[in-house]
Amino acid sequence: MKNTVTEMLGIDVPIFAFSHCRDVVAAVSKAGGLGVLGAVAHSPEQLEIDLAWIEDEIGPDRPYGVDLIIPAKYAGDSEGGYTLSDIADLIPPQYWEKVDEILARYDVPPLADDARVVFNVKDDTPLPFSERASGPQLDIALAHRTAFVANALGPPPQHMIDRCKEEGRLVGALAGKAVHAERHVQAGVDIIVAQGGEAGGHTGEIGSMVLIPEVVDAVAPVPVLGAGGIGRGRQMAAAMALGAQGVWCGSVWLTTEEAETQPAVKEKFLKATSDDTVRSRSRTGKPARQLKSAWTEEWDDTELPPLGMPLQPILTAQAIARIDRSSHIAGSGAEKLANYFVGQIVGNMNQVKPAATVVYEMVDEFIDAINAVKGQMEA
Repeated sequence: MKNTVTEMLGIDVPIFAFSHCRDVVAAVSKAGGLGVLGAVAHSPEQLEIDLAWIEDEIGPDRPYGVDLIIPAKYAGDSEGGYTLSDIADLIPPQYWEKVDEILARYDVPPLADDARVVFNVKDDTPLPFSERASGPQLDIALAHRTAFVANALGPPPQHMIDRCKEEGRLVGALAGKAVHAERHVQAGVDIIVAQGGEAGGHTGEIGSMVLIPEVVDAVAPVPVLGAGGIGRGRQMAAAMALGAQGVWCGSVWLTTEEAETQPAVKEKFLKATSDDTVRSRSRTGKPARQLKSAWTEEWDDTELPPLGMPLQPILTAQAIARIDRSSHIAGSGAEKLANYFVGQIVGNMNQVKPAATVVYEMVDEFIDAINAVKGQMEA
């Protein structure tokens, strides 16, 4: 395929694969799409290791991207930025008690002393989703061959856009409304991801069928990728018929052979229907589509509702680590609580496949869909 997006990045097909797993990123880039590594939970050291590994795996001729969360503004920046322990101190005691009570009631075992927790409240480290945390990640991304840098939450700060452009890299940003997309373009973003409410993770409420053409019309001629509810070729064809020049997919890679998805959660995904997700603030403090589970039900509470970001992810980080560690035990409370971010496309994710096979099957079905519509026009 040839269009503005494939020409900009030198890829064969405009399929962008967002994944926290480097193996998925490499597999999709090798298959002709663009793998994009979600780096928010990476330490600088781990990001350095993973980007070097990806480059060795895909070779010098295939591009890849990195997805960061770099806020334009952040509380505490004027004082040098809050640490994890600073924010943990702001969480009311009754919320810590609530988490402990949930874990005790579901009989979730404690972590081993050497278990890694993404957001350890004992650490005097920069707050996740903050400039102090994401700044070193951007430095590392630009020190490598990263061709595309996306900002996953809100408008990219101007310094990020300027640095990427100085280094000759393309910048992307996600938008859940046309007005958000317009702001991104005014700031200098090269590619807009129009993310419908069907998507996994942080989303707005507007569905892809409505959102994609709104964003395309609002930002033309800047290219747009369709996201949300896309994991098959027919959905890709629909997005491109609406004016998108490619697709951004995240959920569909979670059940691939390469994915590092927790086994219990992967099994839940394989059995789930498109009705088994919910937009919940229970993991991050912002509405994020995820698999329904006992965990989301426990936070559907009007007396102690989820806290905002970044309080909620810090509050729940160790609890989620404990749940994930024990979720493999069939019938356990941890298995009932276990969940993860996933979009409504989960109803189609019912078979484990190599990531490259997902790409090839999307392209084949895309071609079939386009030919079917063409045949109807010629009839």
